[in-house]
Parts: sequence; structure tokens; C-alpha cells
Amino acid sequence: MDVVTSAMPLYAILISLVTVGLVLARPQKPVFREFCTVASAIVKLLIVLSMLPWIRQGAIIKYHLLTVLPGLEIALRVDALGMVFALTASFLWLATSFYTIGYMRSHYEEDYANDRSVDRFFAFFLIAMASAIGTAFAGNLFTLYIFYEILTLCTYPLVAYDKTPEALYNAQKYLAHLLGTSLLFFLPAIFLTYYYTGTLDFSTSGIMSGNAPDSVLAITFILFIAGIAKAALMPFHAWLPAAMVAPTPVSALLHAVAVVKAGVFTFIRVILFIFGADLLKELNPGYYLAYFAAFTIIAASLIALRQDNLKRRLAYSTISQLSYTILGVALLTPSGVTGSVLHLVIHAFGKITLFFAAGAIYIVTGKTEISQMDGIGKQMPFTMAAFTIASLSMISLPPAGGFISKWYLSMGTIEAGQLALLAVLAISSLLNAAYFLPIVYRAFLKPTLAANGQQVNIAKIKEAPVFMVGALMVTSAAILCFFFEPGVFLDLARMIVAAM
Repeated sequence: MDVVTSAMPLYAILISLVTVGLVLARPQKPVFREFCTVASAIVKLLIVLSMLPWIRQGAIIKYHLLTVLPGLEIALRVDALGMVFALTASFLWLATSFYTIGYMRSHYEEDYANDRSVDRFFAFFLIAMASAIGTAFAGNLFTLYIFYEILTLCTYPLVAYDKTPEALYNAQKYLAHLLGTSLLFFLPAIFLTYYYTGTLDFSTSGIMSGNAPDSVLAITFILFIAGIAKAALMPFHAWLPAAMVAPTPVSALLHAVAVVKAGVFTFIRVILFIFGADLLKELNPGYYLAYFAAFTIIAASLIALRQDNLKRRLAYSTISQLSYTILGVALLTPSGVTGSVLHLVIHAFGKITLFFAAGAIYIVTGKTEISQMDGIGKQMPFTMAAFTIASLSMISLPPAGGFISKWYLSMGTIEAGQLALLAVLAISSLLNAAYFLPIVYRAFLKPTLAANGQQVNIAKIKEAPVFMVGALMVTSAAILCFFFEPGVFLDLARMIVAAM
């Protein structure tokens, strides 16, 4: 396998950090702030795309920054798995940048030009994106941990942005859960890994094999599972619904672009590149993790059914859907890992579309509860059409991309001989239909009623600002494209499987 030394992954991280300086250097300049945010997102995407041909040819890009101790370095690495996460995050970051501009202009209209807190909002938003790309391109577990923690710290002020008592309380809950589990479990797991192996570098064959007793391997594995709380496995999930007090662009960032995807990405890194497929098949903890994920899939879906608040229903849906990715990689079968990698991408596009739609509905109507949304599809047909496409992807129905990842995950359970897990995936699809399709039905088929019970005729279409609607239309179109041509992401997933 060819190794290419290049600073391109460093540039992909730095572009956002440079933009932070520009935004803060010229406070209360909305047009300049917006231009810098969009420009940096475009440049970041182009930098990531420039590395794609090397990765598709089987090369790995590396860049060394600093040696802390022997075997403990701050280094960057771009391989097929990192490219999957980076491509997803950088593309969706561009869409989120446009959406955020439209949302912030509309929702914080009075403060948008004159309040320094808006500058700080965009600054932390940019730092979050830099840390997400840093996580994707981390060359070892130590570097990954640094960016993982930065991501937690820089998203805390975004969750607390509205500064209401509820926002501050839930932001503290968010920080306590993510930082607490990381310090109590994730960091000790890293210490154990370094103590027994002398390195934290990623390897396709794993680095723990033959370097520690079975008891230590089991303890370390459990510590990793408990410590990577961003993946929202139950019972380490409570931070995610609490974070729904944040502005909708932050919810989209948490659920699709950065935080939760950093969690499941880290899970895949640890399973395949720290322990390795051969070692885990020998010790057989993967099936326990798969059934642990299966419990989360069903339990979170049942809780989602009971939520009337749209963002909270989407939050519990995310908890359920993230465990698809964990289940697939825990099976350690070719189709399971392929489905896991594809679901990381396709769920990101589907869930960001759903949150974009929720924010658009709130901006136009002020409605947050599903019971209030009768007939809203007639008023906001483009928004609700995109919501419908994303819902089909969550349910895994064609022609939405979610069908493709669920197909591979299902094949993975058959390859592993785990028909019970296949039943879990089928039941989950039915539960997804039970909590998404009634929203679509309400929006398009139920009449809008006034307070006195009289039917209200929607006189004209009224959509959210064009930047918001444009972003959700692009992401929903991508969901359809994934069904017909999964293309580069499927190729990258197959490369990851081949490396196993």
C-alpha cells in the first residue's frame, strides 16, 4: 500500500480555524461573516475532494505534526474510512452553512447584525467543523481523542446559545455526559492500549492482538464502548435529546455533520483498527455488542413513538439509527461492515434533511409539535416533500438511499447467521414507519383547522427563506441519488472491507 506524505489534511482542518480569526476580527459584519463561512466550506470540500483520487488508488496520506512520547504522536492520516467521514461532513457542512445563514437571519433578526454572540456562534460552528475533519483525519488514537474532546467543548456553547434556563441546564447535561464518559472510560481505555502495545497508531490488522491478556482485552473493549458516548448507545444517550434545546442548525450539526457521526466513526476505528477483525472474531465480543445495539434500536424507536415534539422524535430516531452502524460493524462480516459504512453516510443526509425541515417549519409557522402540523404540506410543499423523501430513507423504502444501507446490513446478519438481528432490522423499519408516516399523513392529507374547529383554506404557499429550502432540497435529492448510484461511498466501503 502506497504512503503519500502531504499537508493537505492539515489544510482541510486549518481553513476553518483561519476563518474563525477572520470572523472575530471584523465583528458585527453579517455579509462578511456569511461570505467567509461559505467560502471556507467550499475550500474545505475542494481540499477533501483533491485527496480522493489518491485514496481510490489505494494510497494512504500521512502527515506528522508532533512526537509527544515514543509511540505517541500527533499525526494525520487519510484512508478510505477517514475519507468517507470527511466527504460526508464537508459536503453537508456546505449545505449547513447556507441553511444556518437563512435560519439565523430569520430567527434572530433583531440581533443578527448587532450582537457579538452571533459572531461567536459562527466561530464555534467553524471550530466544530475543524474538529470533525480532524477526527476523520486523525492518524492515531491519541490525535483522534484530542479532536474528539475539542468537538465536545466547542459544541457546548452552541447548545447553550439561547441562554434560557432550559438551554443552560441541558447544555450542562450535554457536557457532563460527553466529557464525563470520555474521561472516565475512553481515556483509561487509551492508556491501557498504549501500556500494552506501546503505540496508538491505527492498523488494519489491529494493534491489540497478542499484546494483552484476554481479561485486559475484554476490559479495554468495554471501556471503549462506555467511553464513546457520542455514538448514543443506551444507556449513554440522555445527552442527545437534551441537546435539542439548541437552534436547529446546531441540531443538524449534532445529528448529521459532526458529533454523533464522530461517535460512530470512532466506534468503527476502534473495532477495525485497534482490535482488528481477527482478534474480535477470536474473542467473540462483537455479537454481544451487536445485541446491545439491537436493544438500543428497538427501545429508542418505541420512545420516539411517544414524542409529540418533532425535534425530540427525531432525536430518538437518531439514537436508534446510529445503532444500525454499530450493529453492522460489530458483525464483522463483509456485508455488515459495508452496510455500516454506507449507513454512516446515508443516515447523515437523511437526518440533516429532517432537521432542516423541522427548522423551516418553525421559522414559518412557529410550530414545534407534530399534533400542530395538520395540513402543513399544502403551505410548505417543498419542505414537506423533502421531509417525506428523508422519512422513506429512515424507513428504508426505495427509491431512497436508506434501502441500500439496510440491504447490506440485512445481508450482514445472514452472513453471520444471526437471524434474530435480521428480525430486529425488520421490526425497526416498521417502527420507523409508525413514527414517520403519520407526520407525512398529517401534513398532506389532514385539513388545517382553526381554534373553533372550522377548516382553514391555505390561500398560498409560504416557504422558509430560500437558503433554508435550497439546502434541504439539495440534501433530499442526494438521498435519491444514493439509491440509484451509491458510487464513491460504496467503493470506499469495499476498500475498507478488503483491508480487513
